[in-house]
Amino acid sequence: MEVAMQTIENEGVEPSRSLVIPRLPDDAMIVLPIRNMVLFPNMLVPVGIGRSKSILAARQAVQNEQPMGVITQRDASIEDPGPDDLHAVGTVANVMRFVNGREGHHHLVLQGEERLRVVEYLEGYPFPVARVERLPEQQPAGQAVDARMIALRDKALEALELLPQAPQELTGALSNIKEPGVLADTVAGHLDLGSEDRQELLEILDIETRLERVLTLVDYRVEVLKLSQKISERTHETMSERQREALLREQLRSIQEELGESDDKGEEIRELEQRIDALQMPEAVDEQARKELKRLERMPEGAGEYSMVRTYLDWLLELPWTVTRPEDIDIARAREILDADHYGLEPVKRRILEHLAVRKLNPEGRSPILCLVGPPGVGKTSLGQSIARATGRDFVRSSLGGVHDEAEIRGHRRTYLGALPGKVVQSLHKAGSRNPVLMLDEMDKLGGGIQGDPSAALLEVLDPAQNGTFQDNYLGVPFDLTGVLFIATANVPDSIPGPLRDRMEMIEIPGYTQEEKVEIARRYLLDRQRDSAGLSAEQFEVSDGAIERVIAEYTREAGCRQLERELGGIARHFAVQFAEGTVTQAYVEAGDVDTILGAPKFESETAMRTSVPGVATGLAWTPVGGDILFIEANRYAGSGRLMLTGQQGDVMKESAQTALSLIKARAGQIGIDPNTFSSDDIHVHLPAGAIPKDGPSAGVAMYNALVSLVTGRCIREDVAMTGEITLRGLVLPVGGIKEKVLAARRAGIHTVLLPARNRKDYEDIPESARQDMTFHWIEHVEESTAIALRDAAQAPDGGADSG
Repeated sequence: MEVAMQTIENEGVEPSRSLVIPRLPDDAMIVLPIRNMVLFPNMLVPVGIGRSKSILAARQAVQNEQPMGVITQRDASIEDPGPDDLHAVGTVANVMRFVNGREGHHHLVLQGEERLRVVEYLEGYPFPVARVERLPEQQPAGQAVDARMIALRDKALEALELLPQAPQELTGALSNIKEPGVLADTVAGHLDLGSEDRQELLEILDIETRLERVLTLVDYRVEVLKLSQKISERTHETMSERQREALLREQLRSIQEELGESDDKGEEIRELEQRIDALQMPEAVDEQARKELKRLERMPEGAGEYSMVRTYLDWLLELPWTVTRPEDIDIARAREILDADHYGLEPVKRRILEHLAVRKLNPEGRSPILCLVGPPGVGKTSLGQSIARATGRDFVRSSLGGVHDEAEIRGHRRTYLGALPGKVVQSLHKAGSRNPVLMLDEMDKLGGGIQGDPSAALLEVLDPAQNGTFQDNYLGVPFDLTGVLFIATANVPDSIPGPLRDRMEMIEIPGYTQEEKVEIARRYLLDRQRDSAGLSAEQFEVSDGAIERVIAEYTREAGCRQLERELGGIARHFAVQFAEGTVTQAYVEAGDVDTILGAPKFESETAMRTSVPGVATGLAWTPVGGDILFIEANRYAGSGRLMLTGQQGDVMKESAQTALSLIKARAGQIGIDPNTFSSDDIHVHLPAGAIPKDGPSAGVAMYNALVSLVTGRCIREDVAMTGEITLRGLVLPVGGIKEKVLAARRAGIHTVLLPARNRKDYEDIPESARQDMTFHWIEHVEESTAIALRDAAQAPDGGADSG
């Protein structure tokens, strides 16, 4: 077959050269790829073209007076799309106008005619050409189609009314369209849709389905327009009000300048308003701040309440409502920090690392409130600082010791002169963030009185389920405390009220052994006191033997505070000599300690105290750790009375009466005359009479002291004991076993009698103490007598018994 050829000038590709283009078959059509838009039938749309193939195709279609196939690209970023880069369904379009533009950009006005489907693309043309199948529009009828047409037209007209600059002719055009397919295509063409949604509508050939899909999209668009209009109206009202206020203020400023009056107050108000705008506080807080700012603006500067409102606004604007420190929990780094800051305390460190690990894995979870319980000087506060370092948070400490007013926690109401927020809000203000580590120190020292119970005020603060809306009386608006990591400290947990103690997890920190104290002194205390005295490590050294002697003879404590003071005294002693120039280097041995610190303050007096019958060494627990307790008994002619002295509490007095009753009931077994108690008075005294003493744990010691008294047998000087007794002679368990054992070890005692039911506490005793000491587990009080009392023929010094 002979193919006719046409020649046109190819300006877009090679301006100086002519191309020979084969004639198109009857069922073929020039294809114009377009990007980011879809042409619907019966629509008149301007299209810009700039690619050389597109310009050449458009020129050829205009020259041949032939329609084009307008097809949308799948990917708009492709510059030279192939058949696979174009959709299969497009639109037959007539070129109504071709406008030459500058710099190779031209414009077409296309009139959509009907849908087409590409059958195949043809080769040998300088632009895309394809065999196509025209898809004529169906004209269905029926109630379903009519109903959808009416609903679509109504929704489209409603959308046009919501648009700010909708063309009026479009409204008339929509009202006059009778064909359902044309109506769907017209609405879809003017709807603000993406190219993918438009292509989907173009490919829907079923009229009823297409109407339903367009109706859904128009309905969604109408709801969006309604919401947008509502937001716009609200914003306009707000802006109008602010513009009015700004205009009035500007006029007021001009009047004040004409009158020669100062506008310092106006500047202050504007500054506060700018701070409120910049902070982006929670809605309730922002509303309260603006309300108080308006009050301040209306109030004369000389009014008494002016400074109160200004102070309140300063507090409100300086709190960290939205400032949060990023939490970076690295368990390995946290372990290194804890080990570097604290020696020993392995169970405590393990629990803290568990706590941090849970927070890392579940940051949104409600973590328990930790309460570090232990005697003074064992490092409770420094543990809180280490936790803050390990988590990257701010650290702030608030002491609760002596607080007896509920307002100290919740804040004072603003009606009172000098009112301030409570300690919790003040601590957050000091920290500068809403998620610090907040240490509530001395929790057990809270008081109470006519001003309320501060411990009850802390119930809300320390409850993770409630503190998200904590409201300080001074602020009057809720503050979210869920981001705060609370850590409490206490010396005696029993002094904390039950409901408050129930909200916290108790972590006990026991006292240190002598070996641990030596290591702590060598690692931390000595360096700190050396630096404080202005000495260097080359100038001043202290031997381990000297440290051990200071611990044994100059301190008797569970912690290390007194030890640090004594080491500081040694450092200051040599600082004077260095300042005078009499020495250039100092090395302290054990024999030099008494020369520097004076005579020893403590010595082992158990041998002297127990060298006579009637004296037993008991073990006691105190808020500052364990201690030894001497129980002295004496008898003299009388009428069988029992006298108790030494500030004994009711429970301790009952223990003495129980011990005496038990001895009377078993006089025959003990080997004494029962009538002795009717002719003699017995006096039980506990030395250090100015110190109150109470508790049941002295029962075993009192029993042995009385047996020693009535039998004339001395108690061994290296034995100490603890335990509660019953009238049947059973020994009941007591608390503070570790502290009591360490106190006995400090006093030079090597044998300890403990209740058998306290055997579970053996693991808490340090390994060094377990190796140095002997433990006897007593179930019955008679077992303690057999171990503690010497034989009748044996005296403390190995001679005859003095009793």
